[in-house]
Amino acid sequence: MLGKYLVFGATGSIGSSLAQHLKDSNLDAHLISRNAEELKSISEKLGFSYTVADVLQDGFIDKIKSDTADFDISGLAYCVGSIDLKPLKRVTESDMDQCMKLNLYSAIQAIQGFQDDLKKSSGSIVLFSSVAAQKGFTNHTIIASAKAAIEGLTVALAAEFAPSIRVNCIAPSLTDSKISQSMLKSEVVAEALAKAHPLKRLGRGNDSAALAKFLLSDESSWITGQIIGVDGGRSNLS
Repeated sequence: MLGKYLVFGATGSIGSSLAQHLKDSNLDAHLISRNAEELKSISEKLGFSYTVADVLQDGFIDKIKSDTADFDISGLAYCVGSIDLKPLKRVTESDMDQCMKLNLYSAIQAIQGFQDDLKKSSGSIVLFSSVAAQKGFTNHTIIASAKAAIEGLTVALAAEFAPSIRVNCIAPSLTDSKISQSMLKSEVVAEALAKAHPLKRLGRGNDSAALAKFLLSDESSWITGQIIGVDGGRSNLS
């Protein structure tokens, strides 16, 4: 019998879409976010258990482990991210520390916390990078560095955990989401960014969530160690 799928960042555009995909496929999930009100609403709507936790706080994983102690864990999706844009001259050590903590260090802690559970279930891990990790963009020093580290983590863990646990990574381009609204508030800028993609639109949470659900499930049982772009063709065609 399948256990629960852990969805970190479950109130974000991709995380909430992934939760819906899991529900639509009659799969169970445990949702995690720091946004208590929104998380409760999504979880109650879908009938999923949840934990309010902030991955930037020390010991966040202990609370999640306690809330899921009675569950089998079949997969983990770390859908947490940020858009940290600054020219190099303005980048501080604090900027790098916070971005690395959010995107990389806490992902590692989450995986460490549930590694044994995932091994028992021959589970799957899905991480999230960015098109900026491999394609150069101005002012992306902070986030590109953090997401490139996620890609390195993906292949390292895929090798270390094989054949027990599969590990893959999705690399989206700019997605129309809460964290991107400051970039998209100008209609002119949003249109220009959309046109920078060969498919002439911005991403939607569902674009990456559909792939994440596939990578978590047994449908992708012979796929591991992959970095897969969901980017409207931007990484290779523009």
